[in-house]
Amino acid sequence: MTLESGEVLPRFNLVYGIAGTLNAAADNVVWICHALTGNANPYEWWGGLVGEGRFYNPDEHFIVCANILGSHYGSLGPFSWNPKTNDRYYHDFPFVTVRDMVNAMDFLREHLKISKIHTCIGGSLGGQQALEWSILQPNLIENLVLIATNAQHSAWGIAFNESQRMAIETDPTWKERRPDAGLNGMKTARSIALLSYRHYETYVHKQTSPDGNKQDDFPASSYQRYQGEKLAKRFNAFSYWVLSKAMDSHNVGRGRGGAEAALRQVKSKTLVLGISTDILFPTIEQKFLSQHIPGAVYAEMESIYGHDGFLVEYEALGRVLREFYEKSDTKIPVTKV
Repeated sequence: MTLESGEVLPRFNLVYGIAGTLNAAADNVVWICHALTGNANPYEWWGGLVGEGRFYNPDEHFIVCANILGSHYGSLGPFSWNPKTNDRYYHDFPFVTVRDMVNAMDFLREHLKISKIHTCIGGSLGGQQALEWSILQPNLIENLVLIATNAQHSAWGIAFNESQRMAIETDPTWKERRPDAGLNGMKTARSIALLSYRHYETYVHKQTSPDGNKQDDFPASSYQRYQGEKLAKRFNAFSYWVLSKAMDSHNVGRGRGGAEAALRQVKSKTLVLGISTDILFPTIEQKFLSQHIPGAVYAEMESIYGHDGFLVEYEALGRVLREFYEKSDTKIPVTKV
């Protein structure tokens, strides 16, 4: 596959998960695009929305989720073998864009013999992928659900990502070619990221100490450290670097005459969902999408969890999705026909 940079991947692999059965009409596909540190199993990170008895139910839908290029969870990434050097990629992993990720997923779609996607849904980086796919293949996706995402990654978002990469660079092990290189730096990067993922209310509500006489060792402090340690146990600094760079690259208007012209190419019935307290992807970005995607529906969700609300507020998500399908007169097809 040729990347946007012009570099050619001699070969690549994608790890993917499927649940449910493709029906006879092949019109019950729900394709889920995961966010930055997600994987191909949405049962793990979106279990309130995906699974038996949930909104997207494998008893009714054929659910597909692919781990993106550069990720930690088995698809071609920095720990993969580089056929050009006969060694692991590590720092030499090629620069990939969101568009490259989507082109790779489209190869998977063809491999699975899927010609129509009933619903493509994603939040954050996942939403960036879903949007890009709807423009690359305008006749593929019937219903497009874009949550807490944008048409072009903002200077604000890029600044957050660069700060995280700077934290990784401060780790003296980062330049070494070994799997645990940069992990301490990534812990700090994750702490920085959480400040953009959450909201003032989240911390006040969840991390305020009940001890009014406390002078040190506050819950908010230990929480930041805990989250860094937690990510370091399941992810690596190389993938974190690669995927944050890919997110920075996101711009549907690149080579298409600008964002507004690109968004006008979307043919899917589109729901754009913003989160009122999201400081990383503020609602002005989702309103821009809904204003320029033909016929798009905009909805806004209240949450104290900021950007991470799309991973937490399952009941609210379900209500908005149900209303969208009902108003667009779209039935979610079932497996049994």
